[in-house]
Amino acid sequence: MPEHDLQSQLAELRSQLASDAPLTEEERASLQLIAQDIELRLANQGVVDHQNDSLVDGVNLAVERFEVSHPNTAMTLRNIMQTLANMGI
Repeated sequence: MPEHDLQSQLAELRSQLASDAPLTEEERASLQLIAQDIELRLANQGVVDHQNDSLVDGVNLAVERFEVSHPNTAMTLRNIMQTLANMGI
């Protein structure tokens, strides 16, 4: 079930990226990189990966970065972080 939740949250993040939200190219690229990293982790979920901390740190930094300027995106990222934590990532 957490995988389904994470897929749904990633779809929401991609939707926000596709919208006309006022994101700079750097912000948009940063969010796309996070989404790709999460999708890669999902695809390789059974593989032991020592980069989980960097993924969580990256999502956490993105939450802090977007919290004031893009609260909906920050909320989506917080949900993603919680789901990753529930999955043990």
